[in-house]
Amino acid sequence: MPDPNPTVGELFKAKTVTDEQVSALVEAVLSGEMNERAMVGDGGDEYWVDVAAAVKASPFATSVLRDKTSKPGARRNAARTAILLARAQKA
Repeated sequence: MPDPNPTVGELFKAKTVTDEQVSALVEAVLSGEMNERAMVGDGGDEYWVDVAAAVKASPFATSVLRDKTSKPGARRNAARTAILLARAQKA
């Protein structure tokens, strides 16, 4: 039986979530426009992701994003990793 709450990374690997969708979530984090929940997936396979909770759950991402001296690439990678590790809920 498949996991009812897969990670965004698992959904990405299964091609349910696109690179464009993950990149859009990363851009939202970097611009400070994190909605509580964002929809990812397509057609019949849609999932909700709590982007703000994903970042807050990652001490590494939180510290990198709060550090004003962090380079843009490090900030982007920290946000992307936090999102890919986040659990998604079937819509």
